Amino acid sequence: MNRLALLALTAVLSQASAVTITIATVNNPDMVTMQKLTPEFNKKYPDIQVKWVTLPENELRQKITLDVASGAGSFDLATVGAYEVPIWAKNGWLEPLSPLFGKYPDIAKSYNLADVLPGVRGALTVGGNLYAVPFYAESSMTYYNKDLFKAAGLTMPAQPTWTQVQSFASKIHNPSKGIYGVCLRGLPGWGENMALFTTMVNTFGGRWFDNNWQAQVNSPAWKNAMTFYVNLVKRYGPPGATGNGFTENLTLMSQGKCGMWVDATVAAGFLSDPSSSKITKSVGFAKAPVGTTPRGNNWYWSWNLAIPKSTKQEDAAFKFLTWATSKDYIALVAKTKGTWASVPPGTRTSTYQNANYKKAAGAFSGLVLSSINTADVNKATKDPVPYTGVQYVAIPEFQALGTQVGQYLAGALSGQYTVDQALKLAQDAANKTAREGGYQK
Repeated sequence: MNRLALLALTAVLSQASAVTITIATVNNPDMVTMQKLTPEFNKKYPDIQVKWVTLPENELRQKITLDVASGAGSFDLATVGAYEVPIWAKNGWLEPLSPLFGKYPDIAKSYNLADVLPGVRGALTVGGNLYAVPFYAESSMTYYNKDLFKAAGLTMPAQPTWTQVQSFASKIHNPSKGIYGVCLRGLPGWGENMALFTTMVNTFGGRWFDNNWQAQVNSPAWKNAMTFYVNLVKRYGPPGATGNGFTENLTLMSQGKCGMWVDATVAAGFLSDPSSSKITKSVGFAKAPVGTTPRGNNWYWSWNLAIPKSTKQEDAAFKFLTWATSKDYIALVAKTKGTWASVPPGTRTSTYQNANYKKAAGAFSGLVLSSINTADVNKATKDPVPYTGVQYVAIPEFQALGTQVGQYLAGALSGQYTVDQALKLAQDAANKTAREGGYQK
């Protein structure tokens, strides 16, 4: 056999032995970076090809939930949230990762699970088994434009109140110049507007259900929170706010169009990255605002990689999962982006001990870590509740309920409903969910 024929045969055999994994992920900037770095993964694992399905957050949740619940097997890896992991694990929809770490001791050694923040790791563990690993973890915080604050003669406290946010917004808002006092999520969805709004309900003293699973949505605390939110965004927010989620508000803030933005701590790195932000020198950081109580004012969340039970390529999926959430991957992102400030945050102790990260992210790294560590999914409300979760209720039915109530909230913001009408509809929906789910006895 001549040399050319041998090379051709080798190529054919290599192609035949290659496997393809399909990964479903959200279109957040960190995940877009992960997709762009796929060639680096292929250098390490040339026999594994990667196909990407990248979707907006709401659409991603619907597609993945339907796929894993039905066992369709469309995806070999899925990006899932802290809310889904324990529920899906109990349903038997996810592959436990602990046996795979045992199967690949070399990967386990280099990966070093002990380096993953204990609280983050614990949230992904069910019955002693790890079911996902974190790509990044986050809480929420307040971002503000220091130049706009200085021009208005304002000083942001380390711990602002929502009343102060409203006052600051009124002094900064200048829509004729394309400057808006505050940018908040308005896009309906349980992980979009309701993520922010539920923290507002918490800190205004509200809760979704009492200990008997009776809905508490049509309550004074909820009415105060919703009235405040609607008035704040209508008066001092950008136009078309019901179309703005995390990504849209990130763009507005990074372009210098928002005086303040209350959202995920993961945005701190993006706003500090000169390749994507015009306000790197003027962005300021503070804790998430409080209302009448500090309980539940800042959320807890993580985006994680998990392997659906229906995959036929669990070994290949495991190799990508451990590569994309490793210490080496974090360093690769820093090298690619040219700054450690842009690496996926909130996952590893070593990141926060890294001198390069401390230097690049010193303005916000301590605040991000303390926000993640203080967010308590078990004590997020002033009054006792029968559920866990800060910005969600950890029951399978909440995905539908939260999205439905998010639509009513967006309706109140757009003028489709009054606040009272939106609250009545939301109250009925919450009671129906608790009743039909068998929670009300």
